[in-house]
Amino acid sequence: MKKILMLNGPNLNRLGKREPGIYGVSSLEDLEKRMVHLGMESQIEVTCFQSNHEGDLIDKLHDAEDTGMDGIIFNPGAFTHYSYAIRDAIAGINCPVIEVHISNVYQREEFRHNSVIAPVSKGQIAGLGFLGYELALEAFKREAKGEE
Repeated sequence: MKKILMLNGPNLNRLGKREPGIYGVSSLEDLEKRMVHLGMESQIEVTCFQSNHEGDLIDKLHDAEDTGMDGIIFNPGAFTHYSYAIRDAIAGINCPVIEVHISNVYQREEFRHNSVIAPVSKGQIAGLGFLGYELALEAFKREAKGEE
């Protein structure tokens, strides 16, 4: 069975409450339940983790490789734009990462247009809401089948 880590960064624990016009009205718990369910349908074990703390996210990235995860779906939140520590953690593991953003960061404030994570990620999905996470899972599923 394939194993995928869904990792969410700062403020994503506030989904459903935080700026619903941008991020929607569904909660992080709703997203996690949906992703675990979709994973089960495809015989993929989805493990979910969220933290507002940079070091906790880095530890989870390291653990993902050490525990044999096959991929990481990662919304680093604001860390996307400036965390070289997270960037280096991704570069230092042999576990592919797909960067996901609920909103289209390129339609928002200028500071959100730069990702230090994208250059060390397998891909990036932005602006499709929770569907972005599902598409990242689908990409890992197809890769596992050799359908890249």
